[in-house]
Amino acid sequence: MTETGTNTPEETEAAAAQLAARLAPGDVVTVSGELGAGKTTFVRGACVALGVREHVTSPTYTIGHRYHGREVEVSHLDLFRFEGVSAAEWGDLEPYFDDAIAFVEWPEAGAGVLPPPRFTVRMRHAEGQRRVISIDEC
Repeated sequence: MTETGTNTPEETEAAAAQLAARLAPGDVVTVSGELGAGKTTFVRGACVALGVREHVTSPTYTIGHRYHGREVEVSHLDLFRFEGVSAAEWGDLEPYFDDAIAFVEWPEAGAGVLPPPRFTVRMRHAEGQRRVISIDEC
């Protein structure tokens, strides 16, 4: 496990860019943390590092976004609104994982259904604007 502290959104994005350099199509990264911990900021930093030029936003109300990176497709899912993921709902989510690097916010709702992650990211508030980011390779 690695643990990093960040003080600004830019530092959070830079931490994500370091992780992105280690990813390949088929990799799943789960991103957990309380509201406002910087999950979408982290995913945005990884997307930019992977060559995504589109504006990266939270997919809370759309559930997922698919972006085109330099050499890879990138999916960004947000399961915040789910209590759990049924088989029918998994059918809607599954294409986001095909031939892409997938980032999943609030992965707890998909427990037992999501593909196994390559990395798990946990984010938490520290004092002031500081965030602590823990990254585990599975």
